[in-house]
Amino acid sequence: MLIVFTAIVGMFLSVPGWPGLEPLVYGTLGIGMASSAAAVFNHVLDHRTDILMMRTRGRPLPQGKLTVKAALTFASVLCVIAMLVLWFLVNPLTAILTFFSLIGYAVIYTVWLKRATPQNIVIGGAAGAAPPVLGWTTVTNEVTSGALLLFLIIFVWTPPHFWALAIARLEEYAKVDIPMLPVTHGEAYTRLNILLYSILLLLVTIMPYLIGMSGLIYLVAALGLGAYFLHYAIRMYRDHEDEELPMLMFKYSISYLAFLFTALLIDHYFLFQLDL
Repeated sequence: MLIVFTAIVGMFLSVPGWPGLEPLVYGTLGIGMASSAAAVFNHVLDHRTDILMMRTRGRPLPQGKLTVKAALTFASVLCVIAMLVLWFLVNPLTAILTFFSLIGYAVIYTVWLKRATPQNIVIGGAAGAAPPVLGWTTVTNEVTSGALLLFLIIFVWTPPHFWALAIARLEEYAKVDIPMLPVTHGEAYTRLNILLYSILLLLVTIMPYLIGMSGLIYLVAALGLGAYFLHYAIRMYRDHEDEELPMLMFKYSISYLAFLFTALLIDHYFLFQLDL
């Protein structure tokens, strides 16, 4: 849902006014189905390790509620329909970028990066940061600096978001030999990286205001949300004893991104009304 929401925000931010009903409907449908297909492919490829992890053992495949063949068929149908919708009812650029994002997450990240390097989530985060760009190209049929800035925000947000979860589930990742950063480099090093990325995130989220893409409404929201995000990161860095803190930061990071993009949307249309 968060992926689709950031894509929709990208659609609205790409133009001063209403992006149009057809791009909004068909773009949301295509991007949503493609991201769902990527998630199912991920479940298929990880179903043997999912059953060993508390966070994922309740998924349909580990529970035996679906067969691998059924899941693959479902994902393939979703993927094909998504590409057809985006190619013929949106534009080829969005279809191509969406397809590469799907491959980046479902294949490159899940099959290779996830088990190849502790920087897996940093490199693989590019696929997860693509949705607002896809939303942008849905309406404009081009990639501009505004779209890339939205990409950058999610790209920088991803590591501290996921590393907090990795610390909370450290033993599970170690058990299935997935080299997440806290497994390979320890908790202290990971907590330091969470703090550094959180500082960088706060700086990056100010950029829409600095380049005139957003106004004061967004700036106030970005600073407030970012300060609380940084508050969690500082607590994580200082307090290694609170076992609930990593999961609390992980949960807040999801709300943080949703509220940040909501602020972008509200601010965008407030500025548009002022221009009118």
